[in-house]
Amino acid sequence: MNKMHRNSFARIAALIATCALLALLTFAAARPAEIKVVTSGAFTAAYLELVPEYQQATHNKLLTEFGPSMGTTHNAIPIRLDRGEAIDVVIMAAPALDDLIKQGKVRANSRVELVQSKMGMAVKAGAPKPDISTVDALKRTLLAAKSIAYSDSASGVYLSTELFPKLGIADQIKNKSKKIEADPVGGVVATGEFEIGFQQISELRPVKGIDIVGELPPGAQRVTVFAAGIPTTSTHPEAAKALIQWLASPANYATIRETGLEPAKSN
Repeated sequence: MNKMHRNSFARIAALIATCALLALLTFAAARPAEIKVVTSGAFTAAYLELVPEYQQATHNKLLTEFGPSMGTTHNAIPIRLDRGEAIDVVIMAAPALDDLIKQGKVRANSRVELVQSKMGMAVKAGAPKPDISTVDALKRTLLAAKSIAYSDSASGVYLSTELFPKLGIADQIKNKSKKIEADPVGGVVATGEFEIGFQQISELRPVKGIDIVGELPPGAQRVTVFAAGIPTTSTHPEAAKALIQWLASPANYATIRETGLEPAKSN
């Protein structure tokens, strides 16, 4: 297939996808609904930027709540579904979503990957920025830090159960490390309660009073895919499907990137 034909095929495919999405949005607009969405922190900034545009286009109202992808706190998404909470869309770390699908709590055919998220480290605004440019530098920074905070969701689970043991320092930093439950890690770093903190970069960015040192280096980084799904408790599954497809559409890639994420299917 020559270049001209490939370009023509790509334009036709894009047109078909756009028409299909518009048809779903038109359906949603014809039957306005209140759609309950629970999203984890990594996608929150992008989601909040996109909500007004979606509501204006469809006349649907999004009732939004927030909760981690995992853990045992009252607002954690798995705990919400355990108690039978009616939710139309969940947006969370893909491995945790896959677990809920296996448990029959989220419809398997509703799963759509939205973004890829990298982890970063932050310090209080104005504080010196330690070197984390290599795995060895990160290890030295962790050993030298007076206190370390990490999240109770995907990034924190990875750090505490995989990376710290892999670096051989889990026991050495255990007494000065803490999992921050239900609250942004950046918040406890901003107040000075913890010297350094780790979380998804998209979750650190909106927090005032911190400086993001940078991404974790190759060899220590864990890219997490965040995906959306429709719980079996959904009362508006068709409107939920339209919303998920709209969130994943190329029209929203620029907003997604501005919030420190990468679209899951941008290539």
